Amino acid sequence: MKRQRNRGRAMLTALAAMGAVAVLPGQAHASGPPAYAFDPGAKNVQGAAANAEASVLSEGTVYRSTIKPNEKLYYRVKLDDVADAYVSAVAVPGSDGSVEYGDGIAISIRDLNDSRCSSNQTNFGPAESPRPIAAYAHRTITERAGAACQEAGTYDVLVERESKATSSPETWNLELRFVQEPQLKGGGSTETTAPEDWPSSTPAPPVAEPKKRTGGSSYYDATSLETGEWIDEISPGQTRFYRVPVDWGQQIYASTVLSNSTGGATDFVGTALTLALDNPAQGHIADATLSYAGKSASTSLRPLPPVEYRNRFDAASHVSAMRFAGWYYLSVTLSPKVAESYGDGPIALTTTIQVKNGAGVSPYEGDPGVFAVTGEDKELAKSGESAPKAAKSATMQLVAAGAIGAGATLVLGLGAWTLLARRRAAAFPAGSDPGSGPGPVPGYQQQPPFGGPPRQGGW
Repeated sequence: MKRQRNRGRAMLTALAAMGAVAVLPGQAHASGPPAYAFDPGAKNVQGAAANAEASVLSEGTVYRSTIKPNEKLYYRVKLDDVADAYVSAVAVPGSDGSVEYGDGIAISIRDLNDSRCSSNQTNFGPAESPRPIAAYAHRTITERAGAACQEAGTYDVLVERESKATSSPETWNLELRFVQEPQLKGGGSTETTAPEDWPSSTPAPPVAEPKKRTGGSSYYDATSLETGEWIDEISPGQTRFYRVPVDWGQQIYASTVLSNSTGGATDFVGTALTLALDNPAQGHIADATLSYAGKSASTSLRPLPPVEYRNRFDAASHVSAMRFAGWYYLSVTLSPKVAESYGDGPIALTTTIQVKNGAGVSPYEGDPGVFAVTGEDKELAKSGESAPKAAKSATMQLVAAGAIGAGATLVLGLGAWTLLARRRAAAFPAGSDPGSGPGPVPGYQQQPPFGGPPRQGGW
């Protein structure tokens, strides 16, 4: 009975989880581009103007916050003296606002003497279109003498927003993450020199036929992709998110083509589309743009090095960000200015992904966390499932398994009941069963239905 009750509780839990996953923020809209889908498990946290009042961020937890124009907000993390640490900030402006070239977000990690461990900033660039942008800061453990931020203790995380006076004054949403790298095998890396060159020629296009796959609306629900050509559509003001598993030693190439307009317009729109790539810690790597005049137009990311641990020692941010394996995130944004000449309707989009080289060996000791490519990741890339869709599928399988188990238990119970009934019938022929027949059995004591002493031969 206890086991059956626990199984029922498991089914109820699975059904509740399925309901929670089935409705995701930003996925059900009557019209217009879908809103950014924040992780539904994110915790709300408020940034502080004074670092002494800053909230502490826990490792592995996603947080939601907000930031006003030109505001500087502090958060805090507690670090040991072993692990490399990363804190990212995704800025999400309103889709109907306006931004300028230099508007953006900056993030830094600092010790309590305000010595900066590292900093990074990302802006909207020439597109001047509101879209989700990400930046990360890191504390890297090094053997270099005199390096700052090597001690264990409390560190400040400073997030700064830059907005011009002519930009929209609305508050932006923030999505914050704090992750740490596992320790290295053997206590450290013996290779601390950044690579000097790598294959940079564009590979031949994939031979497989293009397939349709709809992008997500955030890092949380990004659609999984593998090597191939993927057809989607994108509306003005919309950002599509995809993710690609890239393992150690592998090199990613990405390009996208915006189809011709079917309406006949030929107006020129400068920086109509932006293609961006971020690493597994939501650190920005590179982006590319294209202009549009109603005809097919394409753009591609610059050649990037294969994923290697030693990339972190390069001064160039687009090289150092290729420092670990895991899910790499692609986002494609179509400027809302395109609607002025070509309408609000979607335009076909073809994104080409190529991941070259075989997978290398992880340098980590123990569980690599998000900094790895698993067999399950490869299956998701093949099927095109996002993280929440995969979780929903797993929940459905759990519910189905529970239902099958409950059904099997019911069938077994009915079978046992039938068998007992047949044995009872064989043991007591008609009229002799004390629980059946036209009348009471002489000498048999029956209990009255509402208590009282038993009576001979009936009530």
